[in-house]
Amino acid sequence: MELVATHPYLTIIVLVVLAYLILSVRVANQYERSVVFRLGKFNRTAGPGLYLVWQFLEWQTKLDLRTITANVEQQEGITRDNVPIKVDAVVWYRIVDPELAVMEVKAVSNAVVQVSLTTLRAVLGQHTLDEILKAQDTIAEVMQKAIDTTTEPWGVKVELVQMKSVEIPPSMQRALAQEAEALREKRARLIKAEAELDAAEQLRQAAEVIMQNPAGLELRRMQMITEVGAEQNTMTLVMMPSEFVSMARGISDAAKAMAAKG
Repeated sequence: MELVATHPYLTIIVLVVLAYLILSVRVANQYERSVVFRLGKFNRTAGPGLYLVWQFLEWQTKLDLRTITANVEQQEGITRDNVPIKVDAVVWYRIVDPELAVMEVKAVSNAVVQVSLTTLRAVLGQHTLDEILKAQDTIAEVMQKAIDTTTEPWGVKVELVQMKSVEIPPSMQRALAQEAEALREKRARLIKAEAELDAAEQLRQAAEVIMQNPAGLELRRMQMITEVGAEQNTMTLVMMPSEFVSMARGISDAAKAMAAKG
């Protein structure tokens, strides 16, 4: 106390040093990193937790290392088959090297979005409308690799790209609907034709069997007559060939003869 009383300036110096230290203390969350510059030059990457940034000598840029979602606004382009189309997408990316993200590009988020916009337009021109509509996942993967190649020197990793919506002109929508209807009708006709072909083959086989045994035809005819009569609950008169009557009479006589012998 006597030292402080005899040297009041020492008290001021101690208080200034303490205040300087307190003001230099920084805290970074687990998902954050700080890029620290000293007198205009890169010095270190700090965090997470407590660290010091010396006032008036150093300053920092704090970055979030979590995955960031960027909406790519709708872009209008021309497909490879000259169809105008509008597509928007979503990009998921994260910073993997804070130093590069600060040193190599001014605004990481804006840079990623702009690269995504130009890549989307370029990819649209490399594919046909049918490919874009049917292979969106494949095209999105192509976009992801292209964007990631561009952003890699910035310390940015593009994890995923997805196409949100695809808009085509109304006239093209009608044409696609007509094409889909035509395909459905074609499939229905093919199925019907295959069924008719199977039925014709079965009839051909049945005809061969009947030709080998003419009596079977007459028996089948009698069965059909019986079924029709049972369904209609009516009496049905049928003109039968004389051969069939003779055959039936012969069968009856043979049956009677066998019964008499028995």
